[in-house]
Amino acid sequence: MDARIYKPRKTAMQSGRGKTREWVLEFRSENARFADPLMGWTSINDTTGQVRMHFETREQAIDFAKREKLTFTVDEPREPKRLVKSYAQNFSPDRKQPWTH
Repeated sequence: MDARIYKPRKTAMQSGRGKTREWVLEFRSENARFADPLMGWTSINDTTGQVRMHFETREQAIDFAKREKLTFTVDEPREPKRLVKSYAQNFSPDRKQPWTH
């Protein structure tokens, strides 16, 4: 069974860093989805794709995957680039675009 270990990024709707400090192990579903012939709903036979496990550290997630003999990949988090700006830069004489009303 294949698993993915990653640290979730904040969504566009978040201003804070809630739910982004933990590492997540989620299983990749290998079975294809199919339409249920009776109701027409999308179904899948393998429910492990719905399982998400949260760990405090990357090492805990890797140890769990090794202990359960899972094949896994680790996606390293990328730190966002911070643009440090101040309100005074809007009125700076070195501004690239001229300030107009």
